Amino acid sequence: MATLLYRLGRGAFRRRRLAVSLWLGALAALLAVSGALGSALDDEFTIPGSESQRALDTLREVLPAAGGTTGQLVFTTPDGSPITDERWAEPLARSLANAAEAPEVSAVVPPEEAGTISADGRTALATVRYPETAFQLADGTTEALQRTVEPARAAGLDVHVGGQAFSPTGVEISAKELFGVVVALLVLVITFGSLLAAGMPLLTALVGVGTAVAALLVGGHLFTLSSTAITLAVMIGLAVGIDYALFILSRHRSHLARGMDPEESAGRALGTAGSAVVFAGLTVVVALCGLSVVGIPFLTVMGLAGAATVTVAVLVAVTLLPALLGFAGERLRPGPGSRAARREEHDAASDAPAATLGGRWVRLVTGRPLLTVLAVVVGLLVVALPARELRLALPDNGSAPHGSTERETYDAISDAFGPGLNGPLLILADTADVEGDPAPALADVTDRLGALPGMAQVAPARPTERDTAWLIEAVPATGPDQEGTERLVHTIRDFSRENAPATGVTLAVTGNTAVAVDVSRQLGDSMVPFGAVVVGLGLLILLLVFRSLVVPLKATLGFLLSVAAAFGAVVMVFEWGWLAGALDVARTGPVVSFLPIILMGVLFGLAMDYEVFVVSRIHERHAHGAAPADAVREGAPLAFRVVTAAALIMFAVFASFVTMEDAIVKPIALALAVGVAVDAFLIRLTLVPAVLVLVGRAGWWLPGWLDRRLPHVDVEGSRLPAPRADAALAPAHRPHTRV
Repeated sequence: MATLLYRLGRGAFRRRRLAVSLWLGALAALLAVSGALGSALDDEFTIPGSESQRALDTLREVLPAAGGTTGQLVFTTPDGSPITDERWAEPLARSLANAAEAPEVSAVVPPEEAGTISADGRTALATVRYPETAFQLADGTTEALQRTVEPARAAGLDVHVGGQAFSPTGVEISAKELFGVVVALLVLVITFGSLLAAGMPLLTALVGVGTAVAALLVGGHLFTLSSTAITLAVMIGLAVGIDYALFILSRHRSHLARGMDPEESAGRALGTAGSAVVFAGLTVVVALCGLSVVGIPFLTVMGLAGAATVTVAVLVAVTLLPALLGFAGERLRPGPGSRAARREEHDAASDAPAATLGGRWVRLVTGRPLLTVLAVVVGLLVVALPARELRLALPDNGSAPHGSTERETYDAISDAFGPGLNGPLLILADTADVEGDPAPALADVTDRLGALPGMAQVAPARPTERDTAWLIEAVPATGPDQEGTERLVHTIRDFSRENAPATGVTLAVTGNTAVAVDVSRQLGDSMVPFGAVVVGLGLLILLLVFRSLVVPLKATLGFLLSVAAAFGAVVMVFEWGWLAGALDVARTGPVVSFLPIILMGVLFGLAMDYEVFVVSRIHERHAHGAAPADAVREGAPLAFRVVTAAALIMFAVFASFVTMEDAIVKPIALALAVGVAVDAFLIRLTLVPAVLVLVGRAGWWLPGWLDRRLPHVDVEGSRLPAPRADAALAPAHRPHTRV
């Protein structure tokens, strides 16, 4: 691997114009195609094979109007008078007539027909039906519906227009999310002391993300792709793209500072740091592809989209970056006497790392390794304690930002009718086994459903286009994301299994709320196989790279501590409300149900990044004969500066996405930001050195029979050819490279 990347680095350095032209050409072509095709994103959650999905598919066949999305018109009198007063009749009628004529509307269900007039008589709710899902509606459809209620507003009624049709769609990344890029630039400038060097990781990361996202948008016309998948791809792509280039560029500058020829330096940087980048990227890709084992399509696509973006980031780092190094040539070499040159000279001395900040830190945490291990583990377990209260659900309009039309409508309905009306259950009744007229059996079933605990209201069964299929609409007493509603869904299913033989009526619960319940259940059932696949493959990769049993096990246990701490932080903010105002959290309560599995997949890959970069420098020293403790104290400080910079950049990128209003992305971004910070600083730069000093030679032990069977993987570049004599001239004798 190291030799192949060494040759690739030198080849890209020499043929830099070709390499840059190919990448820019691919980027321009994909942007042009994606712009011409337009967006085809679909944020609908589906879960093939589940009862709710099968029932929803059937419902769309037998009653297309009920299978699409809905809008809601909420009318409230300003003075407390009944909404049925004659003075409100004419503006209400005109508004509903306008709504019926609005684009794409298939039907409007008036309040009188639906029985949706509040108990105090002040509020009426009309339902607007669309045959398509919210993500299939044409641009301007919901805006047109908002204009239809002007007669009611003009008459003085308080009107709110919202519903599922107003669920946010598309990718919305604002300037606030780009703040992380600004922080990254500052960190890079401080790290390298050069604007030219600082700009390269940013440039390559932007090219990689642009290429990957444009390709995904084109692919969205061939497979279902959600806006969340795009947002996560941008977030992860920026973070790893900058970090991977940082690691390679840092090694290249180190070689240049010691007098190496730029071309030889680029090849060796690819053969050493580039090998670590490839294996780190492979770990991230494996973790993200592992999301496929869950069996939920939108999550599979999300994982594969992220994996594709990371793959592009790796390819950019090992091809485009060395080409840019060729254009920069001698200009990246630290000047004689500069801070960067003095730092490299310092690191080159055998006893120098101990005098740096990283060296002092490593000496501190390894001075009493057992105390360090106990302090880190106990501290993180305390932070993780709130994770026991983590509650999961799919977001709805109640998680939308305050002041948005969908949130105001959601709150108005909850206040007037109770929270359950925001998440009604659609129950598909099959009467194929009923002999004779099904009406008495359906009436009996609906009456008994209404008596179930947690049920607020059950509407009479209404027919569909199929004689044996009937739709029953039920309203829970609790909100869509509350535990009571989940229990009610399971209670209805139990009721159907127990009573179907006697009544002849088989019930299937569906609707957005039931789909959310099934998604959460399947995610919970998939956690163990997902964890086994991802962690197992990750352990195998680390075993191959470091030929040690302790290193992979230690890496995995540290990852579990990081995940637990991130879960604890999410509970503190999104459920307990700590810093909720500062972070602009729209509503405290359950977080998106696939956060745990996304966090585990992404953070495992990123955690292994830092493990590879830290332990590879320690392993280099150990492979060259240093005693285990000395290898840690000499090697870990060499990784300290670059890993710290990389972690700060990744933290800044993830933290900037916490400012998004998206209720899905926001908690995931916070969990990743906390997880990366904990993993980099407390696990890889603190716990890892302490553990390796504590276990001594056992840290590098591998059974002989296993050692003989494992292939040898060269990550540190130990098999690279020795530098040519003319490739190691002193900086003062090195001519400037023409570009």
